Amino acid sequence: MHRLTLKKILEHSEPPGYRQQQPRPQKKLGAFIERIKQILKDDQALPRKQRHTAKRIFERLRDEHGFSGGYTVVKDYVRIERSRGRETFVPLAHPPGHAQVDFGEAVGVIGGVRQKIHFFCMDLPQSDACFVKGYPAETTEAFLDGHVSAFSFFGGVPLSILYDNLKIAVAKICGDGKRERTRAFTELVSHYLFKDRFGRPGKGNDKGKVEGLVKYARSNFMTPIPVAASFDAFNAMLSERCHTRQSERAGRHAETIGERLAADLATIRELPATPLEPCEKRAARVSSTALVRYRGNDYSTPTAYGFQDVLVKGFVEEVVILCRGAEIARHRRCYGQGVFVFDPLHYLALIETKPNALDQAAPLQGWDLPEAFQHLRHLLEARMGNRGKREFIQVLRLMEAAPKEIVASAVTDAIQLGVIGFDAVKQMVLARIERRPARLDLAAYPYLPQTSVKTTSATDYAVLMDGRAA
Repeated sequence: MHRLTLKKILEHSEPPGYRQQQPRPQKKLGAFIERIKQILKDDQALPRKQRHTAKRIFERLRDEHGFSGGYTVVKDYVRIERSRGRETFVPLAHPPGHAQVDFGEAVGVIGGVRQKIHFFCMDLPQSDACFVKGYPAETTEAFLDGHVSAFSFFGGVPLSILYDNLKIAVAKICGDGKRERTRAFTELVSHYLFKDRFGRPGKGNDKGKVEGLVKYARSNFMTPIPVAASFDAFNAMLSERCHTRQSERAGRHAETIGERLAADLATIRELPATPLEPCEKRAARVSSTALVRYRGNDYSTPTAYGFQDVLVKGFVEEVVILCRGAEIARHRRCYGQGVFVFDPLHYLALIETKPNALDQAAPLQGWDLPEAFQHLRHLLEARMGNRGKREFIQVLRLMEAAPKEIVASAVTDAIQLGVIGFDAVKQMVLARIERRPARLDLAAYPYLPQTSVKTTSATDYAVLMDGRAA
């Protein structure tokens, strides 16, 4: 044996084995290593599905650069080189009372319509307790409503919430890493007094817990494709699933999610006395046709508010319009584009001054009224002509103060009794509202024909006895 070998045997209890002092030279691949590195570097700017595989790199080296080696040596080198560029992570500890928020997307059938569902997710990382709620769109009002609903679901407000840099919350990322909040998000934070935190741009792993919840909710709560009569029914199902999940175990924890949730609930803050109004607020002006535009659609207001400045509150399900602090219109929210949302009652006062517009008024097209109304109109116009059309509009205006069902019932009774006129219908409506029999006080209607009945005298019958009656 060589003397150095004997020296190693004497110094170690076991043979130390071969120790490689430096990488072995790659005779065939060495001249092409820089080209492989450049290909892998250029791939970082390409779509993930259009990046080079090891096989494609081998083919290019062979065809374009005359590489004479085998595929295996290229594959092994590409694998090692790619592993050097992969990011490693630090295990994170999650104290109780903190949360993470994100949105996800899925497909569902709501009200018989196949559509995209945007679902809000809040996760409490310490316990893995979750809250999920679906919306027609990922909007400011959905973002606010999701928080209000999640706080109600958990019965409190987390100490802090971690977000990515979504535009609904972040208006601008400043140079020092601070975020400039949007107005709506500022109202949310100041109302519930939680600390807002943000992950690094493009780094979803900073909030890995809620990212995992998005995938879990899509694959477990929304697979197969959910079918529901409405978003209310769909969200009731999601809430039940979130409650059911609390009896399960997550990860390697021995306790259930619900048992670990107790630590979160003991730490989070109490809810404020009144919840935040989850809506987006926008200033607007009423047009000459009594319409207000909000998110690409036009909503009607009473014509008396034309050209005035108003405040529009956009909720998930409704649009409310206010003028000088008073509510003047409320509509069901429309998520289409270029849609006119009319309330026919808003235009009746104007149409009363322009009765010839009754049949061509766009807000009245498709108005679902009982057939009795059309029957009453024919009777009024047959009896009074153009004045009958004006009285019919006055009958329609009764629905500004009374429910449509009560007015429709009064119209039907008026037709049956043969009292064809606005005054008769009005009295019957008032009688139903006040729950009393209908009565007509002629003193309130001096323009109606008066009837005079004379008292009969006994001497009047004398003419029957002397034959003068003939």
